Amino acid sequence: MSWNHFRIALVVGLIASIAAGPTQVKAGWKVGTARVAITPKEPMWMSGYAARTKPSEGSVHDLWAKALALQDPAGRRAVLITLDVCGIGRELSNRARDALKSRHGLDRDRIVLACSHTHCGPVVGTNLLTMYKIEAEQHRRIAGYAEFLAEAILNVAGQAIDRLEESQLAWGIGRCDFAVNRRTNKEAAVPELRRRLALQGPVDHDVPVLKATHANGALHAVVFGYACHCTVLDFNKFCGDYAGFAQIEIEASHPGAQAMFVAGCGGDQNPIPRRTQELAVAYGKQLAECVERVVRGPLDAIDGPMTTSYEELELSFATLPSKDQIERETKSENFYIASRAKHLLESIAKRGQLDPSYPYPIEVWKLGNLTWILLGGEVVVDYAQRMKRNLGSSHTWVSAYCNDVMAYIPSKRVLKEGGYEGATAMIYYGQPTVWSDEVEEAIIAGVARRLRAAGP
Repeated sequence: MSWNHFRIALVVGLIASIAAGPTQVKAGWKVGTARVAITPKEPMWMSGYAARTKPSEGSVHDLWAKALALQDPAGRRAVLITLDVCGIGRELSNRARDALKSRHGLDRDRIVLACSHTHCGPVVGTNLLTMYKIEAEQHRRIAGYAEFLAEAILNVAGQAIDRLEESQLAWGIGRCDFAVNRRTNKEAAVPELRRRLALQGPVDHDVPVLKATHANGALHAVVFGYACHCTVLDFNKFCGDYAGFAQIEIEASHPGAQAMFVAGCGGDQNPIPRRTQELAVAYGKQLAECVERVVRGPLDAIDGPMTTSYEELELSFATLPSKDQIERETKSENFYIASRAKHLLESIAKRGQLDPSYPYPIEVWKLGNLTWILLGGEVVVDYAQRMKRNLGSSHTWVSAYCNDVMAYIPSKRVLKEGGYEGATAMIYYGQPTVWSDEVEEAIIAGVARRLRAAGP
């Protein structure tokens, strides 16, 4: 082609480009955030420890409901809501998610209600209610707080959706080491066991981090997880425990950004040593520093799309107690056994029988190359290890305490060993008996179904 012919072709091409209008840039992710304080405004009974004998006495810092709304390049939306509470039950969870479906068109597979499991939060609705000796006025406050929390969840999600804006998403994994397997290491011996390199039992020290940045590159939001109980503190003040202090630390370093914590499979993991506010602050700072290292990168970009999947698996109990056995237990000198028995008799009177299974929630979000598995209950660490071992730890995030905290979820190993996580905790949760021997395989099969449904 001659130079003159080339110039003519170039001009024709430019004219055609102008006539066609501006270039269409492919839409990317959108992110919106919102928060609302959910600290009770009056003294309330606190959740998590059966040894408490009186309501709260003030607070260290606010408890929060925080929302992250996501919209992928195809326009598909989902909402993550983190809650600084020990847990929520099925009744409140269903009410909140039904309201989000009605107002925002979000199905269950696109809603996650994630509890931090702080043991310095209020009793919420019926969750762990059989654990406490509570008078009528406190029952009234607990019921009123559940109403307030359900409305707060709906409102904060709506605010986050209204604030959706162009953002970039990326993710990575760090490491943080203060979680200790509490089933295999006596708490008082942990410092010496560390010195002798003698700690035992499985742990998961991964710190998965999801980072959202504004179009200008400033940090918009960061979601992070860790598999460890929020049980540093046991006093009578409202507090987010180490997870709350970690979020405060991150937000102080990034004014205007929102930090959110989603608990991992830490059902059998404790922060050790513990019991002082100084330790809670120190663990929070340690975790925040880990998150900061991940945020600084390098990270894996998430380009989309988002696919989601959800089911409620009928998770079977072992042999149920008879009505006669339950009636005998109402006369037990053990308050917790008697309290559970009364609760079970109320269930029989209402439904005619005890349910042989529980509708256990399993949810999967796939965000680009990230596979995020979100499970209900207090899941022990064996589940996260098994899933990451098979799916690949470099791109798998396993969370617990999501959508319904109905009981501990032991692996087959822990169920066989028994103890608190394997058996006796079911009393405090008001469940009729232990899980069946098939608990682990049933959940793993359910996760596999949800992964297939969410696509490659």
